[in-house]
Amino acid sequence: MRATSNSLIKLRNRTNGRHFKQPIYQIARPQDTKNQYPRISGPGSLIRSLSAGTMEGPYSARFPSSSIGEKSRRAPAGRRAADERSTCRMKTTVVHCQNPCTRWLNRGSLVTGFTCEIRHRSPLSRSLTPTGHNPEGIHMAGESGFRHQPVMVTEITQLFVAVPTGAIVDATLGGGGHSRAILEAHPQIRIIGVDQDDDALLAASALISTFPGRMVAVRARFDRLGEVAAQYAGSDPVVGVLFDLGVSSPQLDWADRGFSYRNDGPLDMRMDRTATRTAADVVNDYEVGELAAVLRTNGDERFAGRIARAIVAARPIHTTSELASVVREAIPAPARRRGGHPAKRTFQAIRIEVNSELDVLPTALDQALDLVVPGGRIAALSYHSGEDRIVKDRFRQAETGGCTCPVGLPCACGATPTVRLLKRGGWTPSIDERQQNPRSESARLRAAERLGGGGEVASPSAIEGPKA
Repeated sequence: MRATSNSLIKLRNRTNGRHFKQPIYQIARPQDTKNQYPRISGPGSLIRSLSAGTMEGPYSARFPSSSIGEKSRRAPAGRRAADERSTCRMKTTVVHCQNPCTRWLNRGSLVTGFTCEIRHRSPLSRSLTPTGHNPEGIHMAGESGFRHQPVMVTEITQLFVAVPTGAIVDATLGGGGHSRAILEAHPQIRIIGVDQDDDALLAASALISTFPGRMVAVRARFDRLGEVAAQYAGSDPVVGVLFDLGVSSPQLDWADRGFSYRNDGPLDMRMDRTATRTAADVVNDYEVGELAAVLRTNGDERFAGRIARAIVAARPIHTTSELASVVREAIPAPARRRGGHPAKRTFQAIRIEVNSELDVLPTALDQALDLVVPGGRIAALSYHSGEDRIVKDRFRQAETGGCTCPVGLPCACGATPTVRLLKRGGWTPSIDERQQNPRSESARLRAAERLGGGGEVASPSAIEGPKA
């Protein structure tokens, strides 16, 4: 809306469909407001220090409302510097503007006099809360260690309340957040932590010293659960197995690991850094058809063919920023302005290919279902549809015992169920958790309880798990 000073603003009354006149508001061009409207700064600022003559609000197409959101191609070249000059240090700030309030309605027009509530994210401080706490475990300058904010930790802790005394295998130890919560809440439980990342195992040493005699960390991939449990469970029964699939926050945030399109680093993406295949091998050696299949299968990427051809044409590609740029240019402009960063599915698909994540997951789930004693529970946190489909399929197979009878008819094939699902469809993070930890947004938690030998519920009085 463009207007001059003392214009009348016509707004549509959404209640009865009529037009009505608002009181006169003062509207001015930016050059007229240099002295009249002082710069707003500090936490909660609604105005960026952009190039002269350009003022934007938090809902502008050129205002990055998300740390990983897509930015318009029309953004001025100086915006990166402008972002770095931003004084906001709030991860998510709700600004209650009373009198006066400023809101930029369009490029070059400032309106005063509104009362509003605006949500604002600062790209510089996406890892900080007002107290300086780092809830996402982001590796910042001067920090060290493998810090990770566990997803749905309360729900997972509640799931294991009813299990018998014994050992729980944390098949994806990571930063140890889930293991710590379980150890603190359930003193009768031991933890066998499994991970193939050396940084995660190093971080687990602090957890082991905090809970002496109750935890051990093992370097292994989670498709070796049977072997690990046989060696380290001892006389304790395995009463639970936890899978927190995907990649940890430190792996994403450390540029040298090569997992993220946000940081410039080598094309690596190996969770086990002793493995020989890297992301560079997939990007630079796969044929167009193979690469397109990887993107389509592992990332549900609808532009897989276009991206694969663009990658092959741009070879050799050596860094994550180079790959992200190639992928971005390969996707049609309207599509790359929606759904977050245009390279996120490609990076996810290549990471899954490098680490064979979807190949080993069914085997790992089957081993977990066999390991757990009656009354024990298996929980799996997945973050994209490929992982979740596999978890759902293996749990359903165990729930039906592989029954092949028509749906709706009594079983006549003799199949015996081995688990019961604790909740069909599983659980998703709460609204509060999704706001505090944006990386939890796509998570889905599924859980099953092992039945007795004849398919009976081993602990009928056990609580069902977290509430929906």
